[in-house]
Amino acid sequence: MAETPQYEVVVIGSGPGGYVAAIRSSQLGMKTAIVEKDDKFGGTCLHVGCIPTKSLLFNAEVYDYFRNAKDFGLTCQEFSFNWQAILARKAKVVTKLSKGVEFLLKKNHVDTVRGFAKLAGPGKISVTDSKGVAQEIAAKNLVLATGSEARLLPGLEPDAKTLLTNKEILSLPEVPKSLVIIGAGAVGVEFASIFHRFGSKVTVLEMLPRAVPLEDEEVSAELEKCFRRQGIVILTQAKVAGVTKTANGITLEYTVGVGKPQTLEADSCLVAVGRAPNTANLGLERTRVRLERGFVKVNSFMQTDEPGVYAIGDIVADSPLLAHVASREGIVAVTHAAGKPAEPLNYRQVPNCTYCEPEIGSVGLSERQAREAGHPLKIGRFPYSAVSKAVILGAREGFVKIVSDERYGEILGVHIIGPRATETIAEAVMAMRLEGTADDLANVVHAHPTLAEGLGEAAHAVVDWPIHI
Repeated sequence: MAETPQYEVVVIGSGPGGYVAAIRSSQLGMKTAIVEKDDKFGGTCLHVGCIPTKSLLFNAEVYDYFRNAKDFGLTCQEFSFNWQAILARKAKVVTKLSKGVEFLLKKNHVDTVRGFAKLAGPGKISVTDSKGVAQEIAAKNLVLATGSEARLLPGLEPDAKTLLTNKEILSLPEVPKSLVIIGAGAVGVEFASIFHRFGSKVTVLEMLPRAVPLEDEEVSAELEKCFRRQGIVILTQAKVAGVTKTANGITLEYTVGVGKPQTLEADSCLVAVGRAPNTANLGLERTRVRLERGFVKVNSFMQTDEPGVYAIGDIVADSPLLAHVASREGIVAVTHAAGKPAEPLNYRQVPNCTYCEPEIGSVGLSERQAREAGHPLKIGRFPYSAVSKAVILGAREGFVKIVSDERYGEILGVHIIGPRATETIAEAVMAMRLEGTADDLANVVHAHPTLAEGLGEAAHAVVDWPIHI
């Protein structure tokens, strides 16, 4: 009888939380294995999430520059895009990065196990491979990193062309002439930006009062204005009553506010209404692990109520569903498991990035959240229309907004919508991490001309006067 493999740490799931946790675990000197049910490493983010989506967004941005070439003094009389070539490039990017994850696991001496894992008792995991053969693994510590799946509206099933989730839309055989998107969160607005720039007639329906509802209200208003200027139809307070597949695509029934029912026809429909945690069939019902709507409850060190069992990433209750959050949570979990000093994650210092056009980057409290928390505020704003580099790029929409405490100058939140906002937000995250004030940020020398100057000018708007407006 084969001996049961023994590990100090076993990680279930190889997404950005799982593989980072496994690598750091091995670096800390613990014998580590990672279990993955799919045939490739990297999880949702790498294969059907962040990476392929951003690859398509970059292609769309390049194509948009060609379409607006005359604005830059360039003549492009004949240009087009090859959708199949774009998909091939996306696949090449994903494959390269997936092989990179596999290489890193090998380099750091992490054992890999293929199959679906299930808790089989204290310190035991049963792994069933694709042929139905099960093996048992023993682990002193277990890290659950099983991620999430796209939610669908009740009664709907996705297909390859008409009714789509984030998975199917990444492999559409052609760009649809018309696309309706249900949900104006990060996924919805990113795909709206992609397919609008490639020529689709895009309509976005959001049930809540504003687009990107997790962002500051001024950012939501600016994005809605920019989308409408581009030609993207965006309807808020729009409740979908039904979606029906037809011979030519889909028919969607909805109401806006208290208005009359309306009908919309489109070639394809993307459902982007949130994600559900992958915690079913893990054997958690036989443990002390507590669930809340399917999400796992943990403490600040990512420990569940079951001794030796940690949870990270999208399955964690009240944790942002972000790849970089999962990675950091994984490091916290295995550092704690190793008995080393582990610094819990400060979720108020986590950047939130949305790669639509214009981009959005934010960190900390929105203005509304800060006021509701009782902070006396000073707000600094600066428009990209007055930032030299933005004018050079032809990207003058948007602004930088800093929310600070009036008494001490503490930076409570930074909200950016505009060119390369997802890169610029990193400076704000560092400032908050180091407990910097708006005055500190205003006194940082920002290189000219750069987009980051907008952040410095917004800080000046908090503490004294902005120079360039």
